[in-house]
Amino acid sequence: MEQKNQFIGQSGAFLDAVERASKAAPMARPVLVIGERGTGKELIAERLHRLSNRWENPLVTMNCAALPETLIEAELFGHEQGAFTGATRAREGRFEEADGGTLFLDELGTLSMGAQERLLRAVEYGEVTRIGSSRPTQVDVRIVAATNEDLPRRAEEGTFRADLLDRLTFEVITLPPLRVREGDIQVLADYFGRRMAAELGWEQWPGFADHIAQAMEDHPWPGNVRELRNVTERAIYRWDNWEQPVGEVVFDPFDSPWKPLPVAAQHEHDKTGRVAAKPAPAAPRFDDVNDLRAAVDAHERAIVEHALGANRWNQRQTAKALGLSYDQLRHCIKKHDIAAN
Repeated sequence: MEQKNQFIGQSGAFLDAVERASKAAPMARPVLVIGERGTGKELIAERLHRLSNRWENPLVTMNCAALPETLIEAELFGHEQGAFTGATRAREGRFEEADGGTLFLDELGTLSMGAQERLLRAVEYGEVTRIGSSRPTQVDVRIVAATNEDLPRRAEEGTFRADLLDRLTFEVITLPPLRVREGDIQVLADYFGRRMAAELGWEQWPGFADHIAQAMEDHPWPGNVRELRNVTERAIYRWDNWEQPVGEVVFDPFDSPWKPLPVAAQHEHDKTGRVAAKPAPAAPRFDDVNDLRAAVDAHERAIVEHALGANRWNQRQTAKALGLSYDQLRHCIKKHDIAAN
């Protein structure tokens, strides 16, 4: 699903999202695409553009989170020469660049309230005014926006304009995360695997060993398709044996028993070079407990920190030692703000 113009998947949730995009494409109306990172929001925007009557005109993309707030409006609406310090020449904004085509606004929820107000006027009246100018310019732009935030809730809280949200949601397409796309993980992994094997010059694509395929099915994929591609390509690159099915996979490339320890977690070493583990934390005295929840949290944190140190801060080994899943351990680390990364 990551290659330009390439949609790969067979699950009902995925095909439904693609079909909704295909149906909405011919309509010159705004569309909001919602999805977690790595689910393919930009590819849906591209599909909406390529299947529309605007396909021969520009598809202009802007990541609203990639620019400081002071430059967002200049990027969207353009500016005249001398409009602000550094404006040495007049410049078109993204709206003018996309005239006759499609403007894809990624990370829409990061726009300031001021930028939202000006965007609302552009959507409502089809005109933009460059910074430093008093002359509005008419533009014909179809807007596709994307976010991973709960904008209806933001609108209720007053941090996102409800009227702008109304005008950008002729259609709303929600992309399913990879973890619910039943049957798609192996389809995608095989596609990325064949492509990587060809890039490495392998004579054939041997596929994945059964236990690796199962490990992929069991992984939660917080990074979705983008993470799957990285994991697949890294596994093949490290395997380097095209005659045997790929039998190893690394989900977290930073997970190593030899990575530097956080300063706060340095341990003394014995003469063999092994980490000298701290003694296990003592349980809190009952007569010292005034707040049960705080006492339990403090003891849980101490146990997790001790186990991490005893396992050289290898999180997978620590999770196994504690009888937890990897995700449960990661939750504890995050919950107690333990400097384990």
